[in-house]
This record gives sequence, structure tokens and C-alpha cells, in this order.
Amino acid sequence: MNRDRYDLPLTTSSDRAAAHYREGVDYMLSAWHGAEDAFDKAIAADPGFALAHIGRARLHQLNMEGGKARAMAAQARELVAGATPREKSQVEIIAAVIEGKPKVAIPAGEAHLDDHPRDAQVLSMLLGAFGLYAFSGRPDHDAAKLAICEKHAGHYGEDWWFTSYLGWSHTEAGNLGTGRKLSERAVELRAANANAAHGLSHVMFEQGDMEAGRVFLSQWMPAHDRQSFLHGHLAWHTALTLLDADDPAGALGIYEQHIKPADRPYPPLNIFTDGASLLWRLSLAGQTGLEEHLRDIAAYGEKHFPQAGAHFADVHFALAAADGDAFDARLSQLEARAADGKLLPGRAAIDLCRGVLAFATGDNDGAIRLLEPAMAELARIGGSHAQRELWEDTLIVACLRAGQGDRASGRISARLDRRPSARDEAWARAARGDTA
Repeated sequence: MNRDRYDLPLTTSSDRAAAHYREGVDYMLSAWHGAEDAFDKAIAADPGFALAHIGRARLHQLNMEGGKARAMAAQARELVAGATPREKSQVEIIAAVIEGKPKVAIPAGEAHLDDHPRDAQVLSMLLGAFGLYAFSGRPDHDAAKLAICEKHAGHYGEDWWFTSYLGWSHTEAGNLGTGRKLSERAVELRAANANAAHGLSHVMFEQGDMEAGRVFLSQWMPAHDRQSFLHGHLAWHTALTLLDADDPAGALGIYEQHIKPADRPYPPLNIFTDGASLLWRLSLAGQTGLEEHLRDIAAYGEKHFPQAGAHFADVHFALAAADGDAFDARLSQLEARAADGKLLPGRAAIDLCRGVLAFATGDNDGAIRLLEPAMAELARIGGSHAQRELWEDTLIVACLRAGQGDRASGRISARLDRRPSARDEAWARAARGDTA
């Protein structure tokens, strides 16, 4: 019987279909371009191969091709009837994700892994900055990611994909030394692994090792296929290092070359959140002339996220359209979702949006009043520490602009205790009133 790379049985009699499927899964797990083509070839070699169909459906979902994703998931459900219980379970879990049923997918995924711990396709869906745990609304999702990795670590050994995500999970849980060691090892095990490069970029950011992060990415990215879906996000990481070095013009150049909407082959959630957040950070750094870019990214958000529902997109929508009518409409939708119990991060997401609006309109005291208490719930919006830091950045700048340097100093000091940052040092001087 054919098997996947983790030695799990595959219900296909076609060696070619199994080989293409293994290739497609490796491309998915390494965030590398080519998974779509590999799954298409697997389906062509064996049209009845259910796991190839559900893998392709998942890629459609990531690219926000909802109709295609649901149709292929439905087809996978029909085809998997004669497959193994493990394959049937995997199809149901991924289909639940595609259908927007995380409360079904998470417990089903956890139970599935108890029986099939080496099913990396299922484990991978729980992990990551945009994974099921991160977008669950729970405040302890970083700890949850690490816990499930450690629970199943004995089944993976030094597997290149698992090492990538074990390192990432340690980093996000605050274990930076372990996270860096594992992330560096993951890059060594498979250099053509954007997830490993991403994890290493994060731990360098968290350690304040900005120059090392910039050098690493400058050396690693030329070999990375620009069609791979993490390419724009890794460019975003380079831009963060430039902002810390007080080079907003360089960061804006990164945005224009790699991130801004321009028919890029990246998932819309990545393009929108990376674009909106980088433009906001540029504004905080004093960069002017961003109005056209903000209009472009707001229009992109309206096109791909026309209604509230993807809460990580919704809080970023506020950054791009904070002073427009579209923001008011989105906020009303978020209020309605909260009232119906459908807003997973709770009212913290609304307060973050309202705080951004206050800041954008020059009401720094109002921004402080809204953002400060929301910091305790910030993790509930998901994403990574690096992504969420933007809202604390905004709070710090609001304090500085409101003449409340003492209030800003406490947060800045806590950050500098964790890691060095030239930008935070500059803010610390401003909080002290040091103009030298």
C-alpha cells in the first residue's frame, strides 16, 4: 500500500498519485510554491484519491476561493468513503475548517492526533499565527500550540517540518533561546522551507537581533520563489528591521516592491494584514504621503473582506480605513457579531478598533482610554507577537503625544528589558523629555 512521508497509509493504487501527493504536502508544510500543481497531478493520476482533493481544497481556501474550496471538500467527502478511518477523519477535519467551523475542527483535530500523531496535515492546521488555535479567541493560544507540539514531539524526532513548528511555538511562548536553536536547526535540515525562515525571523525580532534578521533574510530570500505565499510576509519582516533602524523610507520601498496589492500570488489575508499594518507602522514612524497607499489597501480589504467575520482582518481594516465611513459600517457589524456571541476575541477587538479611530482623529486621551485596558486581551485576536505589537506601539505613541511620558515609560522599559530596540530607545528618550 502507498504511504505518505510519515508512513501513514494512502488509499490510492497509483504510485504516481502518491508521489505527487507527498510532494504537494511537503510544499504545503514548507510554505513553498508548487503544492497546487502537485495536488493537481495527483488528482489527474488518480481522480478518486480523496486526500489529494482535500489538500487542493485547502489551498483554494487559503487563497479565498471559497466556492472551489467547498466544492472540492464535498467531493473529497464522497471519495473518502472507501478509505481508511484516518483518511476519513482528516477529510472531515479539513472540510470543517473550510466550512468555517473551528469549534468542530479543533476538538476533532486534537482527538485525531491522539490516534494518529504523525498526521502532520492535521497538526499543522492547529499551529501557526493564522492557525486554529491562534484564531480561536482564547488568550492562551501560544501555550496551547507549544503544549500540543510537546505532546507529540516523540513521534517526529528531528523531522524538518516539526522542528520548524516546535521552534516557532517555543518562540511565541517566550522560550527564545530554545526557539532560536530549533529554528536554526530547521533551516539547516531543509533550507527550502519558508516556515523555518519565518520562525527564525520571528525569534530574531523577539530577541532584538534586528541586524542578524536583516542579514539572514537578505541571504535566504533570493533563492525563495516569489510566488510562494510567505514571500511577501518575509519581506514584511525585513521592513520591520528597517523601521527599528529608523529607515522608514527603506521600509516603504519594501512595501511598494513586495507587499502592496498588485496581483500578487499571496493569500489575501497576508497581503491585507501585512500591508495595513506596515503602513500604520510607517505612519507612527513619521512617514508622510501615505494617503494613496492607505486608500489602495482599504479598497483591497473591502474587496476581499466585504463583511465582518474574519476578525484578524477586521482589526486591520480599522488601520486602513479608520477615518472613513467604511470603518463605521465595519464597527457596527462587529458590534452585532459580539451581541450574537460570534466575535471570538470578544469586545477587546472592538476596543482596539475604537482606540485606533481615536488615535487617527487626534484624540490621544481617548486612544489611551480604549487601548490600555485592551492590552490584557490583545492575544485573543491571534497572529504573532510581532504582529500584535502594533497596538502597543500605538498606545505608546498616544501617551507620548498626550504628554503622558511617565505612562509610556513603563511599557517601554518592560519591552527593553525583554530585548534591545533602537526604536524603543528613541521612544524612551522622548518619554523622558530628552531632546539631545
